[in-house]
Amino acid sequence: MSLALAIARVEQLERALAPPVAAPQPTPGATAGVAAATPTASAAAMATAGSPGSFAGALQGANGLPYVAGGGGGAMPLIAGAELGQAEQPPGSNDSARIATYRTATAGSGVGPWCAYFVSWAARQAGTPLGDQGQGFGSVDALYAWAQGAGRAVPNGPGVVPRPGDLIVWDEHIGIVEQVLPDGRIQTIEGNSSDRVSRNVHALADALGYVGMS
Repeated sequence: MSLALAIARVEQLERALAPPVAAPQPTPGATAGVAAATPTASAAAMATAGSPGSFAGALQGANGLPYVAGGGGGAMPLIAGAELGQAEQPPGSNDSARIATYRTATAGSGVGPWCAYFVSWAARQAGTPLGDQGQGFGSVDALYAWAQGAGRAVPNGPGVVPRPGDLIVWDEHIGIVEQVLPDGRIQTIEGNSSDRVSRNVHALADALGYVGMS
């Protein structure tokens, strides 16, 4: 017998002696043909999105449904994070070639404090421009006034917690929420912070309010 025939014979015997494979049994409660899902952290977060006291519970979206951050808002921390370290040139000038790019996301703004320019630019890059016509804003006051009129502003208060990508507002300053830390503090990315795009951490109580990004 040739070597090839011998190998084929051994494989034939192995197949004949192998125990039968039982057909998979459906998981109780699962739909036929669909694997049962394993709960994930993100699924748990979605389940609590509208819980009382959460930012989602405080901000109502269209048709009275709870606001759920997502879409462009979810992309904003990544977009803003890629700009970390961009600085004024020269320092204290409120200007640089990159900051001039941020200004293009606002309507007719000149050289000046640029935190609102930065969030307007990040929002436009994320596909969720600020303003009724997507015009962006050159000042924090104008941006927050628009958010109030659009039903997207939430004053800070007990139990109000933002989501990544939402805007965080202080007196004459604004930034982007990057994440809520386990200890409850807010990690942010801000333009015009120490003359550059900076990452900072703030106490939850420090903010005046938030702007929901959808």
